[in-house]
Amino acid sequence: MSMIRLTVEETNLLSIYNEGGKRGLIENINAALPFMDEDMRELAKRTLAKIAPLTENEYAELAIFAADEV
Repeated sequence: MSMIRLTVEETNLLSIYNEGGKRGLIENINAALPFMDEDMRELAKRTLAKIAPLTENEYAELAIFAADEV
């Protein structure tokens, strides 16, 4: 498995919206998009693009890794 690289901002975004696994995260971010400013929206879309190809297991490993970094 190739570990994707996340910026601090992307990691923070994951920690805010991470609940219910990968699907829950994606739903939470998509629900919040209309309420974000332009910069935040771009960050969210970039983060979703990185997360989308991951399996649930890869995402779970990533989420643990991200939480340790914060």
